[in-house]
Amino acid sequence: MKEKEVPQDDGMLQGKTRDLYYVLDENGNYVNALSTGWEAKNIVMQQAWDIINEAVAEVRAKVLRNEASTLLYHMEKNQMDIKLLAQYSGVSRSRIREHVRPGGLEKASQAEKEAYASSFRISVEQLFKLDDPHTNND
Repeated sequence: MKEKEVPQDDGMLQGKTRDLYYVLDENGNYVNALSTGWEAKNIVMQQAWDIINEAVAEVRAKVLRNEASTLLYHMEKNQMDIKLLAQYSGVSRSRIREHVRPGGLEKASQAEKEAYASSFRISVEQLFKLDDPHTNND
């Protein structure tokens, strides 16, 4: 790709990040060039986020039906499974399995709640809440 051909199609990451490409300058030498994005990548990223948001909405509905605790919602929102949350929080997988059940999070120790909250970068109080689905919480 030539330096003039580097795509600059703004997308969902506009202003947050740029991609680095190695391109040919007018003399045929490789140089670095930054791109704000390109259409194909933007489409794929949007499709991926649509799938993630749908999964979060499904888990949110499950919590509202009292089929799971809010811990499962925060795990889904942060794209964490039990194994990953155990690694981040230091809480055992078996304890996490107990805590994702309805009413299970209330049985967690204060230290476990704090470990979960820290893993999600939220307060312990927020751990027991669901986000408003009509607001962007990123």
